[in-house]
Amino acid sequence: MAMLLDFTHDHDGERLRGVYGGDPSGVTAVVLHGAGTSSMERLLPLVREFVAQGCRGIAFDFSGQGESTGKTSELSLRRRFEQAVAVIDTYAGTDGPLVLVGFSMSGQTVADLARHYGDRVAALGLCAPAVYAAEAWDVPFGEGNGRFSGIIRRPDSWREAPALKALRAYEGRAVLAVPGADAVIPPAVTEAVQDALAARPQYTRFALPDAQHHLGLWFRDHVDDRRHFVEAVLTGVEDRGWSATAARSPTPPSCTAVGAPRCAG
Repeated sequence: MAMLLDFTHDHDGERLRGVYGGDPSGVTAVVLHGAGTSSMERLLPLVREFVAQGCRGIAFDFSGQGESTGKTSELSLRRRFEQAVAVIDTYAGTDGPLVLVGFSMSGQTVADLARHYGDRVAALGLCAPAVYAAEAWDVPFGEGNGRFSGIIRRPDSWREAPALKALRAYEGRAVLAVPGADAVIPPAVTEAVQDALAARPQYTRFALPDAQHHLGLWFRDHVDDRRHFVEAVLTGVEDRGWSATAARSPTPPSCTAVGAPRCAG
């Protein structure tokens, strides 16, 4: 089992708890949890899988979640992005390829990071991702009945989300993990994310027909799906001049052809 080391990072008055491990000379995989009661804890098996396949792996708790300090009500999409940048710049350095993996709300954060880091981003893994209207960017999440909630609950407010523009502009490897039943993310949002990515030849849809929205828990409990997802994300990374690992297996069997039961791309 890949070893992960704990870290504490002070940023903007908060103390962020996280883990890192693996080879610092290659690709760094940054795995970001969703909102609500989510934390990095459920994602540790996924981080270890990236490390086992030759990457450096990083995960942390956003402020107000898991073991980090702060209040979730004071968090915002902007602060999530800034916290992720602070952790990445400290533990992944200022150069070297990045693989960005985000669950649910962190789909938005991954898109923000892809725009910020540009050509440094080698691959994206989006797991039941959410995207949000531009006006929600700097609004604190509150207690569930404030301005942020009002914005995101407004029908179709996400359709002009800047995250979709960022994903359309992204030119690297991208894998969209889609559960069979998602009671949180509307199908139209998933379709819009897929449309933003599908024009690129390196796009793969990773179907999990028996899973529900919380894919972090699914990958925690399903070893084969976890391994195949990581393999799918890392497939083709070398084509951009970066080598994730010599030990990693090639494209997983379930992803070898368009229209295969699990993957298409």
